[in-house]
Amino acid sequence: MEFAELIKTPRVDNVVLHRPFYPAVEGTLCLTGHHLILSSRQDNTEELWLLHSNIDAIDKRFVGPLGTIIIKCKDFRIIQLDIPGMEECLNIASSIEALSTLDSITLMYPFFYRPMFEVIEDGWHSFLPEQEFELYSSATSEWRLSYVNKEFAVCPSYPPIVIVPKSIDDEALRKVATFRHGGRFPVLSYYHKKNGMVIMRSGQPLTGTNGRRCKEDEKLINATLRAGKRGYIIDTRSLNVAQQARAKGGGFEQEAHYPQWRRIHKSIERYHILQESLIKLVEACNDQTHNMDRWLSKLEASNWLTHIKEILTTACLAAQCIDREGASILIHGTEGTDSTLQVTSLAQIILEPRSRTIRGFEALIEREWLQAGHPFQQRCAQSAYCNSKQKWESPVFLLFLDCVWQILRQFPCSFEFNENFLIMLFEHAYASQFGTFLGNNESERCKLKLQQKTMSLWSWVNRPSELSKFTNPLFEANNLVIWPSVAPQSLQLWEGIFLRWNRSSKYLDEAYEEMVNIIEYNKELQAKVNILRRQLAELETEDEMQESP
Repeated sequence: MEFAELIKTPRVDNVVLHRPFYPAVEGTLCLTGHHLILSSRQDNTEELWLLHSNIDAIDKRFVGPLGTIIIKCKDFRIIQLDIPGMEECLNIASSIEALSTLDSITLMYPFFYRPMFEVIEDGWHSFLPEQEFELYSSATSEWRLSYVNKEFAVCPSYPPIVIVPKSIDDEALRKVATFRHGGRFPVLSYYHKKNGMVIMRSGQPLTGTNGRRCKEDEKLINATLRAGKRGYIIDTRSLNVAQQARAKGGGFEQEAHYPQWRRIHKSIERYHILQESLIKLVEACNDQTHNMDRWLSKLEASNWLTHIKEILTTACLAAQCIDREGASILIHGTEGTDSTLQVTSLAQIILEPRSRTIRGFEALIEREWLQAGHPFQQRCAQSAYCNSKQKWESPVFLLFLDCVWQILRQFPCSFEFNENFLIMLFEHAYASQFGTFLGNNESERCKLKLQQKTMSLWSWVNRPSELSKFTNPLFEANNLVIWPSVAPQSLQLWEGIFLRWNRSSKYLDEAYEEMVNIIEYNKELQAKVNILRRQLAELETEDEMQESP
């Protein structure tokens, strides 16, 4: 298929663009296969380049011969185009609708994008499982790399290489895979070097109504326990939902078969409930007519902060089991690709200082989201404005980033990255020129040959010129476990995401710049103090030598 077939009118003059924080500008609108571009001959006006894949929904209005298209973006921005001529307006609207809903992944922009920057590091090879395993292998010899899933035959949503207990062979892993949802047998998520406790993750066990069991599964899970120790299974579903799953062939671990494990149910919502929550929240944030009572009631009705609290509470429980109870844990919900990953990754941010650095956080996203099989293509296909009700969309990753922001706000000096880093990841998960978030798992990415045909997001982010934008000037390495408050009073609406198109951040940006300048000046003064101290110490030494006979 040629893009030209979908573009009915490639160019229209005298189009007026209205967008947040900019004056209205008149210019020429052009449609390409991947971008909507508006350029103006007026001095000092910034061009608009909008990826079609960032468009969530469009509305059309007509007043006489003038047509208006309202474009609602996946990053929550709303843009208005005033187009002279009804026919041109209808053609542009239908072209945008067709180009923003392409079925084929290989027609998306990452397959056509060619970087204008020098590639210093190939991001596709920055965070390989072998490299991550090396970080653990110096502290423990109880785990090994398994290549049982090399051809994605055992589990389509797992990577080719996983970390499993050394005492469990590949044949046993194949048997366990038939007993776990989607073939997602328990694998290592995190090793706590302080006490040797681990976080594992998996899909639900397929016990069904007959209470089916799997000896190899029991052996695999018990292989992670120290002598005389108990473990915890954190199920991210309510007990009622977990029991209902048995009727569909799923279920949970029976105490009789896993006597050394205590099961805890922590209900975390998923799928359409989260999507509806996002839609309500963005709608409330966009309505500037609310009085105080109405705003607070709409914010509460969205339940967004309640979901944040549920996820953070479960992550804190997981971290507590590891660090304070000295117990290993297994985490799963139904599939093990959504709420499970929210909890495993947030627990690591609480426990592991490396996860709070830029590269450590990138490694966490690779390991616990991309390689772990979070279906980004399905979950991020639509955002808060799309009218068509689809089954798979859900802001699971955005909720995770929001939870990270809540912890960052409570511990502003413990993170090497800033809020802009989290916002950038949100934007690229929904629409990007890079191939990192395409596909639903490693198997799909392999078939699409993303490493050969597209550029990795990390190749761009990890260049010094870009990193400076995402570095937290307040960062001081903190090697301790950090315990965020999950009290309702401690959780706030993430204005940097949900209100950024509704009110200008000009004064906040100026204050941030001033803070950076003060910190830099403080460093210069500190360096001068250190030099003067050295000089003083040298003078004192000389005086002592002259005084001694």
